[in-house]
Amino acid sequence: MSTQLTEAAQTRKAVGNILKGSAGNLVEWYDLYVYTVFAAYFQAHFFNSKDELQAGLEAMAVFSTSFLMRPIGAWFFGRYADRKGRKAALTLSVTMMSAGSFAIAVLPTQDVIGLWALILLVLIRVIQGFSVGGEYGTSATYMSEAATSKRRGFFSSFQYVTLVGGQMLALLVLVVLQNAMPKAELTEWGWRIPFAVGGVAALVVLWLRRSMEETVSAEQLEAAKSPAVGGQAQPGTMKLLFTSYWKPLMICIGITLGGTVAFYTYTNFILKFMNDTSGIAKTDTSVINFWALFIFMLLQPVYGIISDKVGRKPLLLWFGITGVLFTWPLLSALAGTKDPITAFLLMMGGLLIVGGYTSINALVKAELFPASIRALGVGLGYAIANSLFGGTVPLIGAALQKTGQEELFFTYVTVAIGISLLVYIFALKNKKSTHLDHEQGHAWAAAGPDAAPGAAAGPDAAAGAAAGGPGDGGRDEDKDLIDASRR
Repeated sequence: MSTQLTEAAQTRKAVGNILKGSAGNLVEWYDLYVYTVFAAYFQAHFFNSKDELQAGLEAMAVFSTSFLMRPIGAWFFGRYADRKGRKAALTLSVTMMSAGSFAIAVLPTQDVIGLWALILLVLIRVIQGFSVGGEYGTSATYMSEAATSKRRGFFSSFQYVTLVGGQMLALLVLVVLQNAMPKAELTEWGWRIPFAVGGVAALVVLWLRRSMEETVSAEQLEAAKSPAVGGQAQPGTMKLLFTSYWKPLMICIGITLGGTVAFYTYTNFILKFMNDTSGIAKTDTSVINFWALFIFMLLQPVYGIISDKVGRKPLLLWFGITGVLFTWPLLSALAGTKDPITAFLLMMGGLLIVGGYTSINALVKAELFPASIRALGVGLGYAIANSLFGGTVPLIGAALQKTGQEELFFTYVTVAIGISLLVYIFALKNKKSTHLDHEQGHAWAAAGPDAAPGAAAGPDAAAGAAAGGPGDGGRDEDKDLIDASRR
């Protein structure tokens, strides 16, 4: 009976922490994506081109600049989270995002300050890219660590519930304003409203995050403050990452590559793609995107629950195999349809495929690293792949659209998914013991002979061992690392 009460208490604790962490994640991604959702209405105020396609291309180029700062943000916030704690890093990132949203809401246009309007817009987006670069890795780490061991897939899926929820919220604001305001007013000044909403929401989240529980052990925080001894790497340092955990970092990049390209294709670029190629009215495409993303968001925990039963790898294989087979046909059909219902079904088909990746990718990456380097490893691995491939999807897609080569874009997405599929097949193993298992308790009832050691050690022991650097563990730790990363 006491065990059941303990499990219930742990679940309540996990739910509270996940809600506080995920609320900030939602606002951060809302603030990031509201730019692309409203780009068609404010681009004339910052870009000189009279050609709508060209202005859209320039707007997407500015959107892509925010991705240039993501690796730097991932390094800064990952290091900060591994050395100062997850709570401190998450609070700082949402503060910066809030400031950026308020700045765009009041930013003068080119009619008022000329070229400075564009320069300031780019600067603000760079700062927001820096902020969200740290949000992903830190929140993915926090949600994975805060979850109960048997429901890690379910709880960590809320990383993308809130990430997609941010996009959906941006679309909802768009739909409301489109129906509440004349197009002329929305284009003239109404586009500022969603940025102001994002800034206010971020302040609310800032207050909520003050009561989050820390998941980093006191031993790890103390080790980060202490001077390095005998050349041993401290927690949260690039030295520790690149000397002992470079293989999991490479796997993390490979896991992300195809998933981030597919995700940005079906959730971000798809709105502009449909507006430019399908012939469906903008008001209809907004509604289609909203309901498709809403269903997609609700499916994330379902995929997460499935992963808690069958393992993580089968879901990634689902994404990789179906993505390679159906991306080209789905996008090609979507480009030619004029029927909103058909467009919705095609978009939904793509999202059902992508859900195999989005629902559990944060957890899969978190399982690759020990606590002492987890936020930095997850954040930097994601940010590198996301900046090079995911963030450039709108720009590449818009450029190929402008030259009439949509088919080449379909091929690009398919090849990216295919590369990650190879990583899923050859670099990952299903239901194998991971760093999270040894720190927080094992996820699988029959995890094999390697499940017993450290099962009850808790996060303090694991963090303390990891903080000692490669010199403490010798060859045995290196072997354990390789086994865990190949899971």
